[in-house]
Amino acid sequence: MPSPFIEVGGVPGGTAAWRSWLIALASDADAALAAALAYEALDDLGRRAWLDALEEDAPSLEVPPIALYAPLLAVETNVDRRARIEQAVGETTFDRSIRALVGGQEHERVCVISVPLYLSFVEVLVCRYSQEGGVIAAHHEPLRHRDDVNQLAINFPEGEKLAPASIRCVIDELAHAVLADKREGRQSPEPLAAFAHLFGLDAGCDNAA
Repeated sequence: MPSPFIEVGGVPGGTAAWRSWLIALASDADAALAAALAYEALDDLGRRAWLDALEEDAPSLEVPPIALYAPLLAVETNVDRRARIEQAVGETTFDRSIRALVGGQEHERVCVISVPLYLSFVEVLVCRYSQEGGVIAAHHEPLRHRDDVNQLAINFPEGEKLAPASIRCVIDELAHAVLADKREGRQSPEPLAAFAHLFGLDAGCDNAA
């Protein structure tokens, strides 16, 4: 869903389309990504106008503040504006459990790891790998709705099913695949870099995630 702007300066305005788009930010990952990209493209004046518009319209919308502000916080680097955004978001609570799906055979496994961001949105890694042969392919989705996760196992053999798995066990398998790449002098796919922090998990498989 593209972002609706008034024509002058590309700054969002208080139109019905703008308000409808704000409401969509709570459930539509494409709208949230569009918000982040559009806000990132604005100059200081435009960003200030955007935040002013949100302050005016947000109280009348039945949308959690984090849905309106989190996409902006993802790209904002100015200290003062970040503080303003964080104050507007306030305290938030949601399920922060990292989840994993896995399937395939020993010679080629597929995993889908979803890391909660806010509300029902998650960051996703889809990876094809062999523990002994290395990482075959990896795909990173920076923002998806959690209901979309099951559809993200791209190029997975037809008829195979993914099943919930311990995140510790999946990370342990991926770590072995990364080490296999290193032994062969290969660089692991770039999308793995966004999830490097997960490799600090206790990789023992005796306990479920």
